[in-house]
Amino acid sequence: MTITRIDPDGLAPAIGYSQVTVAEGTRIVHVAGQVGITPDGKIVGPDHRSQIEQALRNLKLALEAAGASDEDVAKVTLYVVDDGPEVLGALFEASAAVWGPEPPTNAATLVGVAALADPEYKVEIEATAVLT
Repeated sequence: MTITRIDPDGLAPAIGYSQVTVAEGTRIVHVAGQVGITPDGKIVGPDHRSQIEQALRNLKLALEAAGASDEDVAKVTLYVVDDGPEVLGALFEASAAVWGPEPPTNAATLVGVAALADPEYKVEIEATAVLT
């Protein structure tokens, strides 16, 4: 499996993500949206930071169950309620806590939404990974 990350000239610099990923492989893993809940279904906290970190930990477990890792992820979509300037800081902090000081730079989209499935959810993260 090969994922090439591209930040084309002429586009704004990508900070913490890649503008384009090109995946070559034979197995695609789609991970459903993960939220900030523990294995027993309890929400970890009311804030973006704690929910993002737990959602990323859940995403990591889901990827591992499919035989994938963060390096195999080609695309991530984040759905965020009450999106504001503090969300990016929370995202970078949570990513470093889960993935380490150099988190993956896959193609990513952050979408502000009015609500998620539960009114207490602040974030939902889905991903697509490519394996050979």
